[in-house]
Amino acid sequence: MRYLTKEWYGVCQRTDLHFDMRIHSGAEDYNDALYSRLYKRKEKAFIEFERELYDEDPRFMLENDDSTLIPLDALLNDEGINDEDILIYHMSPEEKAHIQKLIEAYDSRPPFDEEKCRENFKSIHELKIKETADKLPPELYRQIADIRLFSLGYCTKNMKEQLKAISKENERKMDRIYKAYSKVQDDESLPQIIKDRFGFHDCEATEFMIGEKDVVIRMDTSGGFTDFNEIRFVSAEIIKQEGQIVGSICLYEELYRTVNGYEVHMLFTGDTEEELQELIIHCHELFIEEK
Repeated sequence: MRYLTKEWYGVCQRTDLHFDMRIHSGAEDYNDALYSRLYKRKEKAFIEFERELYDEDPRFMLENDDSTLIPLDALLNDEGINDEDILIYHMSPEEKAHIQKLIEAYDSRPPFDEEKCRENFKSIHELKIKETADKLPPELYRQIADIRLFSLGYCTKNMKEQLKAISKENERKMDRIYKAYSKVQDDESLPQIIKDRFGFHDCEATEFMIGEKDVVIRMDTSGGFTDFNEIRFVSAEIIKQEGQIVGSICLYEELYRTVNGYEVHMLFTGDTEEELQELIIHCHELFIEEK
């Protein structure tokens, strides 16, 4: 990657350091009693939220069937809403069948497992403690009196001000690099059809096939923003491949025109949340299709 590098992605993950942080005077000291009390408070809120999600009856989705829809432009029209502006939404048989399966699963679900929920909260909290150590600059990390309390979302006023300042600086750096990348990509002499189709953010690689001349990547696009699920690199040469591509999620991609074809850069998730994998391919032709 030339612009949307691993380092750039790391900066992106550090633009919200101050989000959900509350100022607490007790955060100035290491206090087991305070930590225990606030941990139980956060744990209780987490369990209540998870219980609400667990008890949400999917039957409410059937209420959308035969519902009345009015386009926004008709609502804003000074002449009022005409009969022809009113649309009636009818669910497809596939949608109804899917909702029915959700209802059956809901009706046969076991009792809510509060103990498992407590374990999940503990695991999330422990992971947050580790992530905090990885995300914060060392000089800032050393100022934290109790990393456990900080990871629950509590800090001093001075710490929150520092977090805001670092987050804003990271956001400026992130935007500056992304704007430079966007300008370079706009200036690339790429066929419009490739420009329109070359975007696989949040798509999962399900197949990575290396032939004698061609390389093919197939994607599960259900989590992404495209329906084009196959990339065929014709007369391809893999310049760089890190880790296992299959099963990883595409985060960002860059595409450049070369004398003999294209240079493709793709950044994928790795085995863990902290790891990232880069793939660079040179090819003579590039085909992106919906298969």
